[in-house]
Amino acid sequence: MAAAPSSAERPEPEIASSEMANAIRALAMDAVQRAKSGHPGMPMGMADVATVLFTRFLKYDPARPDWPDRDRFILSAGHGSMLLYALLYLSGYPGMSVEELKNFRQLGSKTPGHPELGDTPGVETTTGPLGQGIGNAVGMALAERLMNAQFGDTLVDHHTYAIAGDGCLMEGISHEAASLAGHLRLSKLIVLYDDNEISIDGPTSLTLSDDALRRFDSYGWATQRIDGHDPEAIATALEAAKGEDRPSLIACRTVIGFGAPTLAGTAKTHGAPLGETEIAGAREHLNWPHAAFEIPAEVLTAWRAAGAHGAGASESWSERLAAIDPAARAEFERRLAGRLPEDWGDKLAAFKREVLAEKATVASRVASQKTLEVLNECIPEMIGGSADLTGSNNTKTGDYGAVGPGEFAGRYIYYGVREHAMAAAMNGLALHGGFIPYGGTFLVFSDYCRPSIRLAALMRQRAVYVFTHDSIGLGEDGPTHQPVEHLAALRAFPNLQVFRPADAIETAECWELALSSENTPSVLALSRQGLAPVRTECGENYSAYGAYILAPAPRAREVTLMATGSEVQIALAAQQQLDEIGIAAAVVSMPCWKLFEDQPPHYREEVLGPGSLRIAIEAGVQLGWDRWIGSEGAFIGMNGFGASAPQKDLYPHFGITPEAVVDAVKARL
Repeated sequence: MAAAPSSAERPEPEIASSEMANAIRALAMDAVQRAKSGHPGMPMGMADVATVLFTRFLKYDPARPDWPDRDRFILSAGHGSMLLYALLYLSGYPGMSVEELKNFRQLGSKTPGHPELGDTPGVETTTGPLGQGIGNAVGMALAERLMNAQFGDTLVDHHTYAIAGDGCLMEGISHEAASLAGHLRLSKLIVLYDDNEISIDGPTSLTLSDDALRRFDSYGWATQRIDGHDPEAIATALEAAKGEDRPSLIACRTVIGFGAPTLAGTAKTHGAPLGETEIAGAREHLNWPHAAFEIPAEVLTAWRAAGAHGAGASESWSERLAAIDPAARAEFERRLAGRLPEDWGDKLAAFKREVLAEKATVASRVASQKTLEVLNECIPEMIGGSADLTGSNNTKTGDYGAVGPGEFAGRYIYYGVREHAMAAAMNGLALHGGFIPYGGTFLVFSDYCRPSIRLAALMRQRAVYVFTHDSIGLGEDGPTHQPVEHLAALRAFPNLQVFRPADAIETAECWELALSSENTPSVLALSRQGLAPVRTECGENYSAYGAYILAPAPRAREVTLMATGSEVQIALAAQQQLDEIGIAAAVVSMPCWKLFEDQPPHYREEVLGPGSLRIAIEAGVQLGWDRWIGSEGAFIGMNGFGASAPQKDLYPHFGITPEAVVDAVKARL
């Protein structure tokens, strides 16, 4: 009952598909011309494909853009955003008016240059960096199967469609994501490939010789090649794809800028307005004698009827939801709303008391795993994974089972060596709703995840990145694996919480903060080496302040020692040595700069110590620390890459020791 009706069951529009597609082409030409910038070629080329999809296949209800069982549509080729905006206007999404189309690419409009999640109903994800939409689509399709395994066809049974271009398929993330999707046999994922053989530089023959269909065949996808301007061929291909037991790629051979009399099929239509003369010629060629932004009543009526068709399925779904067991309905609604279970905080608090009593020395990656044992048991929407480093990242807990080909009852994803796809799929899982994804790799490999982390921050998604082996403390693997600049690089992102806990209590606190942050992704930078406990109580989550006085000065404070993670122990040892020579120092743990930045000025001043000498200690580069230490302070850390040696030899070799801290203080007092 929940499945979208087949094309045979849906009434075909009374207006010819080509006429409805021309409405998209005209709006794209007009909006780009008015904005004096944009990408008209792709919307004009894929208008026929999009028209068939939206009028005969896509399950959606414009009056209810957040209907949980809607099909997801992702425009991975985000530069062609006017395709999406035209579809949203024509099918009747709220707030998408002709005026918004006229304001394309203008400040404050709902029609930005690339689709942005947030203010524009019908936009499922922020796209523009090519290939990201494919990764998101894989995550969304995976989320659909995972939710279906838990709640059944009655509530969860929908497809994920994506339009991707040559650039999306050139980007390496497409390989990672498509390989994962093929392995998992995500049969409700259908990618429509705009195979127009044009990129910005010119014909794709300049740079591309591979066969996309054979490539996707090797991933385990079903593949088809069609004429992207033949509505019946498009419909037949989509119907076939919906019947597959694996993901589908439909290569749609199109003409970029279709309808433009002299520029169609050339790179000149890709990323610039066509010009008034070319637009006039296109109108004549397409038999579209209407003024700019004018859609004939019969065409708009046909489009609105296509959009309204989904209201019945949406209403029927609501009736089914209302009829299920109240407890199951409450759980389903809680998870989609992103609310955590009521008792999770109490269970985590009890766990922290146990940790405090144990006083064990453990690596923060191990402390994270122990914390996850508690969290995964009481928060069923948490879905974990690792990029082939499960045993090192300590991301798997309990016996929750692994997700596998056609098997979606598990709660752990073996992503393989696919860091970029992992991070993009995590975004898709979060965007779909019903899940809080976390995924692990080494901190040094966060570079492979950066584009997706950036989009998670931009889209305000709750995703947690478990990045272990966070410093030279990982030892013998050497400088290729020892991160030095990565903390600074990650801290540079707006709306990203970067946590580096100092012991097991702080690790649990940081997990608590990450999960409580509904609109902010988080990084947990965790150690390979054991960390002695530094906290003596756990009643209040001090990590929530971002930085706090861990060990007050024994007398009037002269020095403030600031540190994160494993280096907090060095700060505590230095405090004791300074006290022995009559210098009073306080130790400040700084697990999260962003949260500290958010504190009121008087609190920051109190923690940093007015008039005190400030020394920062972190086994990374200095970049960013000057804000906290000031012009008179000192930094004890790395000023180059690491080395291959046991951890116990590396810290003295690079001068990151209590003695080095004491010497820096003595040199400045």
